[in-house]
Formats: sequence, C-alpha cells, structure tokens
Amino acid sequence: MSFTAEVKEELSRVEGRRGCCARAELSALVRVEGTLHLGGTGRLRLEIATETAPVARKTIKLLHSLYGLTTELTVRRSVLHKSNNYLITVPAQPKLEEALIDLGILDADYALVPGIPAALVKRDCCAVAYLRGAFLGGGFVADPHGDFHFELTAESEQVADDLTALMSRFGMQAKVTQRRGSFAVYLKGAEPIVTFLAHVGAHRALLRTEDVRIMKGIRNEINRLVNAETANLEKSADAAMSQIEAIKAIAAARGLDSLPPALREMAELRLENPDATLKELGELADPPLTKSAVYHRIRRLMELAEGLGPAGGRRRARR
Repeated sequence: MSFTAEVKEELSRVEGRRGCCARAELSALVRVEGTLHLGGTGRLRLEIATETAPVARKTIKLLHSLYGLTTELTVRRSVLHKSNNYLITVPAQPKLEEALIDLGILDADYALVPGIPAALVKRDCCAVAYLRGAFLGGGFVADPHGDFHFELTAESEQVADDLTALMSRFGMQAKVTQRRGSFAVYLKGAEPIVTFLAHVGAHRALLRTEDVRIMKGIRNEINRLVNAETANLEKSADAAMSQIEAIKAIAAARGLDSLPPALREMAELRLENPDATLKELGELADPPLTKSAVYHRIRRLMELAEGLGPAGGRRRARR
C-alpha cells in the first residue's frame, strides 16, 4: 500500500465536528472526483470514481446520511495497475439536484458553480473538512523516506486558487501548477505537509513523517560532521606534507644542525611523526609545548625554507 493510500485510509475514518463539516467534506469529494451526466429526460446523474475502498465507503455513507440518496457501486479491476477502481453512481432522482445545490456544486439556476462557495467553508472546521475531502478525492503525498511532496488535484484554476486560499488560512503556503489540462496545488518541504496532516486529522501519518524527518535531520548532521572532519583531515595532511617538504629543503640546503635547538627539535619531530597534529607534536616535545608554540615554530621553519629559494636548494644539492 502506498503512503497516499495509507493517509486516505486513516482520513476516511475521521468524523467532522458538525453536520456542516460532513457537507463540506462531501462537497470536496464530489468537486474533485465527481462527474455530472445529463440524461435524455433532462435529469442529472452523478458518478464519483476512486481507487481507494475506504474513500468509496465514506462517500457512500455521506451521500446516504446527509441526503438519503440512492447509490450504486461498481467495482472494476485495473489490469494495468493491478488494483480495483470503485465507481459510485447516483442515478437520477428527485433529491439529487437539491443535494448538488446544497453542496455548492450547482447554483439555484442549475449552473455549475465555478469555485468553492465561501459560505460552505466559513467556519474553520468546515474549511479543514473541505481540505480533507479534497485530499480524499484527489490528493497525493510522497513517502517521507523520499522527497517531501504533496499535491491536491483541481479541475479549474478557480478551484486551485480557492484551495490555496484555504490552506493559507492555516499557515500553509501552497503553489499552483497546471498540467495536462488540470491544475495541482502543491506543497514542498516537510513543515507544511506536517501542518496539513495535523489539521485534517492524519495523526498516524503525521507521526511517521515526523519520525522520518528527524532521522533525515540526524543523518544529514552526521554527514555534515563527517564531511567537515574529512576536510579537516585532508587539510591537515596537506599542511603536514608542505611542512615536511620545507624541512627537507632546509636539510638539503644547510642541514638541520644549523638550526636553533628549538627549531631543530621541531623539525625532527615533524619528520619522525608525519601524521601528527600540531597538538600532538606539542605533546611529544621536551618539555611539552602548546599548540600555539608549535604553530609559531612550524611557521618559522616554513619562512626559512621560503627564504632559501630554488637556487639555494640546487646549489646545496650539487655540493
């Protein structure tokens, strides 16, 4: 089962606070997944298609409990996707037109309402219920182990903009994109997706997403620390090689015995311990030195080597 199907199964068990919330949720389901057909007698027939059995059950329950509508269910097997498709048919009946008007799908003149009626989502609880219904009808959320991505399908730009406004009411900044003649309202990143799941009541999915997000954060922090440590080790190794080359240049040009005792000791310690850090070199000195003292002596050796020049090294090598 996909993560989207798991979320829809969980949301299908969430009950609205009031009858108006159930009405808003059903309105979203019909808006997203419903298709109206006009028969030869001028009567309307409604079809609602879904690939999720719990969503089909909830849709039928809402149609029966809110409006007492007669429904027919057809289950079809998709050979391509190896899954069931559920087609809920609401045949022509006297109560259907009244229900569609009450749901904000049709206006009083039986014309299609272009967007989401403001009165339908006036209460915050109803707005949340509408968002829940929109997700049950045409929502998608990626498995949190991958990229965080979330979408709601909308059949028109007006509905997409209205959904965006509803989500903005609860602090979710969604964006709209058009694809293949329809529109999608999408969220990027874990924070707004978690906010949506919390508001619509998908608490189990929320906890799973949060767990994955925390693990991703820990893994990213570990990778950052490892990368930083690796970079520091590479930097230290490069510095040590440069120091050894400088000391060897001094030895070839004038001999280490020509150095002051303190510098000679440090030069010998570096040659004997090529992988040691400055702190470790200081601990090996007699008496022990601070890291700052080691740094100053190493820097002095580097300056002496730079002062030799290429010619000095070659002259010493010919002697």
